[in-house]
Amino acid sequence: MMVSKALVMGAYQRKAEEMARLGVDLTVLVPPFWADRRGRQPVEFQYVAGYRLKVVPLRFNGNFHLHFYPTLARELAAIRPQLLHMDEEPYNLATWLGLRAAHRQGGVGTFFTWQNLYRRYPPPFRWFEQANYRRTPAAIAGNQEAAEVLRRKGYQGAISIIPQFGVDPELFRPAPGPTQPTGNRPLRIGYAGGLLPEKGVDLLLHACAGLRGAWELFLVGEGHAQPGLQALARRLGIDGRVHFESRLASSAMPQYYRRLDLFVLPSRSTPTWKEQFGRVLIEAMACGVAVIGSDCGEIPHVIGDAGLIFPEGDVAGLRDCLQTLLDAPQRRRELAEAGRQRVLERFTMAQIAARTVAHYAALLAPARASNEAPCTSP
Repeated sequence: MMVSKALVMGAYQRKAEEMARLGVDLTVLVPPFWADRRGRQPVEFQYVAGYRLKVVPLRFNGNFHLHFYPTLARELAAIRPQLLHMDEEPYNLATWLGLRAAHRQGGVGTFFTWQNLYRRYPPPFRWFEQANYRRTPAAIAGNQEAAEVLRRKGYQGAISIIPQFGVDPELFRPAPGPTQPTGNRPLRIGYAGGLLPEKGVDLLLHACAGLRGAWELFLVGEGHAQPGLQALARRLGIDGRVHFESRLASSAMPQYYRRLDLFVLPSRSTPTWKEQFGRVLIEAMACGVAVIGSDCGEIPHVIGDAGLIFPEGDVAGLRDCLQTLLDAPQRRRELAEAGRQRVLERFTMAQIAARTVAHYAALLAPARASNEAPCTSP
């Protein structure tokens, strides 16, 4: 069984289908929606073949640390899964309640973490975290830094480094035919995600304001920084070329990426956050769009040599990257092709699903070996 608020997103559900295809008898529990600073995401039913997707109640929706599923223990008692995957951080209440219930019923548990900054939490969250470490013989970390944080905080179990989700390369694929600007069409630059200070969208606006040549900027997402960003675009005199669009359904994202020439993720670190992966990057890369990212957190490791990197917070550095690719359509095409190939080699949903299933198999191997061991006379 997997419990995942992230799987309210229809595109993400392809991972569950791929896991079921590999032979996992899988039930996924999701809330009816998840609401946080980025907006409200209702559950979608997009990829639901081969496994059971069930909507269950969620308390304290939007509270990252304190949300929990009040019926989870009953669901576990009814299904009695061999393994419970809490797709959630180990210091959260939901993870503690879920793994405790699974342990009491004789099941094995695992959790997922993106936490790539070392932080000590106050009680009771530190207690949740340490109890979950003791109950979980193996965990999944979304990046190498998250694995290092687990070790530093005392986790002694096995760690598999697996991003939470990949992309479906059939859904996220390049548009047929020419995609580069022709005639007098401006270069189309895009960003998708939360309109939040740490995402650095203000830096992108400043960088675009100094570009030479024709361009348009398309910002897709929601967040409390949006009014300030709209005001900034007006002050910079570029509001006629900056288009704010509401958060899109996951099934609509490929179409959005395909109308872009460049995609930018300008994240910057804060004392409590740095970019943990940047999934929008692999979505854009899979769609054949050249990408630019800051060197915040995991971004350089996701992009590799298939895009351009600038120092986080550096407006001039970002502007140089944008100007370089605005002036060089052949370079954009080369990076677009390299990005698509990098996704196919490293970040498909099938690859992530296979690595997750291998993690499950390793977790369950001791119990299976014990059950299959031959009886011996005393």
